[in-house]
Amino acid sequence: MVQFSIVVPTYNRLPMLLRVLDALQKQAGAPRFETIVIDDGSTDDTARVIGARTDVTFRSQPNSGPGRARNHGVSLARGRYVVFIGDDTVPDSRFLAEHARIHEESGDDPLTACLGYTGWPDEDRVTAFMDYINDFGLQFGYKLIKHGEIVPFNFFYTSNISIDRQLLTDHPFDTTFPSAAWEDIELAYRLDRKGLRIRYNERAITRHYHPMTVDSFARRQYTVGRSGAIFYRKHPELGHFLGIHELETRRPADD
Repeated sequence: MVQFSIVVPTYNRLPMLLRVLDALQKQAGAPRFETIVIDDGSTDDTARVIGARTDVTFRSQPNSGPGRARNHGVSLARGRYVVFIGDDTVPDSRFLAEHARIHEESGDDPLTACLGYTGWPDEDRVTAFMDYINDFGLQFGYKLIKHGEIVPFNFFYTSNISIDRQLLTDHPFDTTFPSAAWEDIELAYRLDRKGLRIRYNERAITRHYHPMTVDSFARRQYTVGRSGAIFYRKHPELGHFLGIHELETRRPADD
């Protein structure tokens, strides 16, 4: 019986996606799992190459954004839990075993999610700017939280998180967000009001193969700002969060 369904949305990143899938095949001590790849309208060889694999459930959709792709993946999932990673976040060998451990320790509580750590690859050159945005809240905020603690909803990073499948089926991602920004926070905010607890496990590791410069990050933040405006229209009660807290602690994880 499949216990975990790993859902990977992808768009025009075939070489890196292959690296992600290879790492999933090398998991140590992992429970039984399946891998689901949703191609969000890629124009490269993703459909031909991944569609021919027998170790992956593969589907294509017109380009609609990661929220719809994740919902599509959840609809195909058979596991008790869904794990979201990116097509550029390569898991370490104990990644899935560490997610499973947290859910087992919680007594398989459907309102417990496990947040893993997403860091830069050890072999890549990492600038001070990249470290800063990863650790202190502009991209991620791992130095702002502690291993083992329950963290706020704005740390719901879809580069590395596991959550109950039925909870996602009942409460899917909002697909009105046009880009990969804020759709993850918006879902987590709704689930937080239903009692979701996100436990941070720094030992469930993925490596983010997407180097950032100041210029590329600034361009990314323009998209984040547009999606933030959509979030505010949906949840105006969180205006203070948009104006202050978000700048200090977090921006959505996906690229």
